[in-house]
Amino acid sequence: MCTGWCEERCGNSAGGRWRGKRVDQSWLPFSLLFLVLWGQASPQCPASCLCSWDTATVQCSDAGLREIPEGIPPETVTLHLEHNYIRNLPESAFRDLVHLRDLYLSHNRIDSLATGALRHLGPELRLLDLSHNQLRQANREEFGSTRAKTRLYHNPWHCNCALQELMETLHLEPETVNGIICESSVRGMGEGSRWEDPGSQGEHAGQPLVKLLDSGVNFCSLHRKTTDVAMLVTMFVWFFMVIVYVVYYVRQNQAEARRHLEYLKSLPSPRKTPTETDTLSTGF
Repeated sequence: MCTGWCEERCGNSAGGRWRGKRVDQSWLPFSLLFLVLWGQASPQCPASCLCSWDTATVQCSDAGLREIPEGIPPETVTLHLEHNYIRNLPESAFRDLVHLRDLYLSHNRIDSLATGALRHLGPELRLLDLSHNQLRQANREEFGSTRAKTRLYHNPWHCNCALQELMETLHLEPETVNGIICESSVRGMGEGSRWEDPGSQGEHAGQPLVKLLDSGVNFCSLHRKTTDVAMLVTMFVWFFMVIVYVVYYVRQNQAEARRHLEYLKSLPSPRKTPTETDTLSTGF
């Protein structure tokens, strides 16, 4: 049984607890507001991806993607996009990723690169993995000035002058260079035609590009010879057309001259009048 002092103390204790609860509840709106503001300020992770903020890694591999996802945080250092269905790289795909160091794009269906698609990657890029794709042709303009270690193996490459120049420019990963195989190549001297035909296999099909270059094969010299032949053929066709035109022009003029001469012959000869005859007779 509680005395009056006990009831007063119990009442004070209950009131203190109640006041404590009221104080705690008064912080609840501020806590919610803080969480909302913090959520708006924090970077968002793209759909179908997992983001690790402590390592600045965005994991989008094996996510069924058909294009580069939007909303990749600009602070991303490592980006995994391998094992998807991406077909091309647009020019603005990595424009905001200036801190990117490792870019994994292997095991996709990439068959084309927009001009300058990789140009926006910053100088911090250390690794660029484009292996196991469907790339057939590429040139230096598409890669820009990147100095990252690059993987290009397991692509159906068409070996030509542009690919040779790209090989000489990029910093290729040494252990993967032999995996850059020519599925087709420009036509050589003994193949009947030196016109570049991406649909034909060529004499170097199935051989590693680096070994061909080491053995002295120069696709750029073949390209220059093809260009020279094309120029000679063009000049010959132009010269032939000029000759044909000149011959046609001369023959047309001759025909016109003959017709004009025949017309003049067909005209009646002028007859002398009697007055003219008498004058001539008197003169004699």
